[in-house]
Amino acid sequence: MARDRNSDEVYVRPIRRLLVGVLVLFMLAVFLIWRIDSPRVERFRAAVIDRVVPSFDWAMAPVNGVAHLISDFQSYQRLAEQNQELRRELQDMKAWREAAIQLEEENAKLRDLNNVRLDPQLTAVTGVVLVDSGSPFRQSVLLNVGARDGIVDGWATMDGIGLVGRISGVGNTTSRVILLTDTSSRIPVIIQPSGQRAVLVGDNTITPPIEFLEDPDQVRPGDRVVSSGDGGVFPADILVGQVALGSDRRLRVRLSADYERLEFLRVLRNHPRESISDPGGLLAPVTPPPLPLAEGATEAEATDG
Repeated sequence: MARDRNSDEVYVRPIRRLLVGVLVLFMLAVFLIWRIDSPRVERFRAAVIDRVVPSFDWAMAPVNGVAHLISDFQSYQRLAEQNQELRRELQDMKAWREAAIQLEEENAKLRDLNNVRLDPQLTAVTGVVLVDSGSPFRQSVLLNVGARDGIVDGWATMDGIGLVGRISGVGNTTSRVILLTDTSSRIPVIIQPSGQRAVLVGDNTITPPIEFLEDPDQVRPGDRVVSSGDGGVFPADILVGQVALGSDRRLRVRLSADYERLEFLRVLRNHPRESISDPGGLLAPVTPPPLPLAEGATEAEATDG
């Protein structure tokens, strides 16, 4: 067996060297042909390209596929970046849209009443969210404004778009905000344009349900939900969100506030209005009509009788 292997190597080595030499000469000839500047050689090169290149489409298919894949990936990456930018612009447009709707409604009221007097005390204090203490049992955040800034327990808070919650606990320099998603949150709302009154009940989800609705048949997904101002806890006409139909077939509210990025909150100063404790005093007392005088009786006798 050793002799057979030696004999094979005797024949294989020269053939291998010959093939390598031929390959080197062929590559050298191709190099020289492609480097020579001559019209005749140029025609020869063109003829070779016309004859050989079309038959190598199958070999170029993987290369073209990889090139197309890279191009598609780059286009998908650009589309993803454009999608993120459009989402940010859409969020800004929602804020401007809600501001425009509120201004339009306010303008309509002013044109209708003409002599309406706006509440000058409804101002706001802006605070920074320090800590988000959200948990499965409590949904709240901590602000860096407190009693020294005039914050009062129960005031409403909102971000740049919609209502977020109410102040529940005030310290000297900080205050706690109970979010609308907390299970202890109950706020009266109005659903527009039907004008249906309901109560938004927190259930520790981002889409709290609507309860105590007067007529559910008049409410449609997409209707605007604003605060009603009933009870004097929240100011009226503050945007809360839009009606949505949940997976459990219950009417819920898709909150307009961006709960994933609560960085700054505005605390609305809502001073209590003057209450009328004696409504009867507003009306003048009614004087009973005098009794008719009997025949032969004087006015003093009729009074005494």
